[in-house]
Amino acid sequence: MKHSVILRLSLALVLFSLCGNLSAQKGELSVIPIPTEYEIGEGQFVIDEHTVLYADPSEAEVTHIAEGFQQQLRMVTGMLLPVMPLEDFEDQQNTVVFQLMPYEELGAEGYQLEVTPDHILIQANKPAGLFYAVQTLYQLLPPEVVENEVVRAVNWVVPAVNITDVPAYKWRGLHLDTGRHISSIDFIKKYLDQMAAHKLNTFHWHLTEDQGWRLQINKYPLLTEVGPYRDSTLVGHYGTGKYDGKRYGGYYTQDEAREIVAYAKDRYITVIPEIEMPGHATAAVASYPQLGNTDKPVKTVTTWGVFPDIFNVEESTFDFLEDVLVEVLDIFPSKYIHIGGDEAPKDQWEDSERIQFKIDSLGLKDEHELQSYFITRIEKFLNSKGRQIIGWDEILEGGLAPNAAVMSWRGEEGGIAAAKDAHYVVMSPGSHLYFDHGQGDPDQEPLNIGGYLPLEKVYSYKPTPDALSDEEAKYIMGAQANVWTEYLPNSDSREYMVFPRISALAEVVWSGEDHKDWESFQKRIPQQLKRYELQDINYSSTIYNVEIRAKYDEKSKVFNVELYPQWEGTVHYTLDGSTPTVASHVYEKPLKLKAGTTVKAGLFADSELKGSITSETMTTPQPKN
Repeated sequence: MKHSVILRLSLALVLFSLCGNLSAQKGELSVIPIPTEYEIGEGQFVIDEHTVLYADPSEAEVTHIAEGFQQQLRMVTGMLLPVMPLEDFEDQQNTVVFQLMPYEELGAEGYQLEVTPDHILIQANKPAGLFYAVQTLYQLLPPEVVENEVVRAVNWVVPAVNITDVPAYKWRGLHLDTGRHISSIDFIKKYLDQMAAHKLNTFHWHLTEDQGWRLQINKYPLLTEVGPYRDSTLVGHYGTGKYDGKRYGGYYTQDEAREIVAYAKDRYITVIPEIEMPGHATAAVASYPQLGNTDKPVKTVTTWGVFPDIFNVEESTFDFLEDVLVEVLDIFPSKYIHIGGDEAPKDQWEDSERIQFKIDSLGLKDEHELQSYFITRIEKFLNSKGRQIIGWDEILEGGLAPNAAVMSWRGEEGGIAAAKDAHYVVMSPGSHLYFDHGQGDPDQEPLNIGGYLPLEKVYSYKPTPDALSDEEAKYIMGAQANVWTEYLPNSDSREYMVFPRISALAEVVWSGEDHKDWESFQKRIPQQLKRYELQDINYSSTIYNVEIRAKYDEKSKVFNVELYPQWEGTVHYTLDGSTPTVASHVYEKPLKLKAGTTVKAGLFADSELKGSITSETMTTPQPKN
């Protein structure tokens, strides 16, 4: 019976514990994020029409996970494998077993996966662990398993392996700004699918902005009659002064939001809604001017940046915000509610006699303390409803609300300060985790906000700062990447910025510092890109582009030029303006070039160009005044 399953795994675990962390000597496992411990075995498990799945029918979530695996296999193989009750298991061969076991060391999300030529055994302490084991199993199968139609001429085999895998952090997040540009429900579901495949578990849904209010609030209909729409949208970079003249907007009904919450829950993802306050409130103030601080008419913003219209601190405004949050809480069951708190200019508060009177009457020192008062009031309200607040690190200014968690985006300083003060923290620094930043040659990249965040820099991030003691480090819940959409107007542009950097993020927050290995990651990425291709994901291939690093030597009047490949392969280059091919010069050492020379370079592997050709013309620097 099923006791034999338990015994067999127990023996396997004893053997595995003796192996320690010998995975590097046991071969490469093409899985992202890399499991924390694994040992590659001999042989492979073959999935065929005789394979049987087993799950405990009394455990609804376990059965649901097994049936999800069953249906995906049916989609790509055409075979409907039976799901049988676990109590009927008699140690047969050609079986896949899903089982909950009281392995406390695995926590809520860890799992153990044993693959032999005879069976696949998946065990976890909680259903989430079984779900993540299945995500690993998909990556062990041929990449075609991710397709949505029957695939012929594929051998559905899984290499023998023994895995114990536990996440490094409990908050493994990805954000999506739907305020600047709205995303379709279908895109958000695809986003969640990929989050699950990368073992991310927190979707931060940015729902309100100066440029648009995106969530239906029944008590305040103008929020979705006025707030979601702007008269025009900036064309090109900020400061061009060009606009498209087209009305833009949209919002999510409460039913649609609930649909997303349910879809995410099915993938063990928590949705954290963000309702911005007191800043980034222009769309709300445009809808209900009494929420603002001036008598001037306000319209939903058509460009990007930080804007002066923030909420006032009248009792009626707090009533409004509490009413909004009551409806938000009814949709989103998450422990945390994100209240923004960032980029709230204080100019209107400084100029308002009513605000200044309020500051004096409350005995506050300045507008920063008033913002702290504002956030603390909202926190008390949410605490009374059994929820906690989380906000951007500006909520530290003027004093942090008693139970608030901090999302540190302006570097790590805010997160460090909060953790030292015993507040929970999610690290999200712009330097490493802002996926709206460019990732390649600016001349070749699609329009973006700027900056430079290549894959390797994302991978290098360490969420727990060395500045924290072991006790303080316990307050670091994890990390999150943010996807701001000022310059990402459609699905393709968002996918381009997220993929493959999401793979690096996954390894940062799941595998953790002790198990990351950049060289190993480089070897595993091509298989991941293949999966992206099969799912029609518009990923960036800039990881294959050659960086051209030129330094001008004032004395010799020449440029010392290095052609730096980010990936394995051969760099071919030209200096005559032609496009490099495999017959072009092979780069072996730095070049010395004169002003006016154009170098073009490309990375080749197996006679095939990887990524794009990069080019740069040597231009003599202008003398400094």
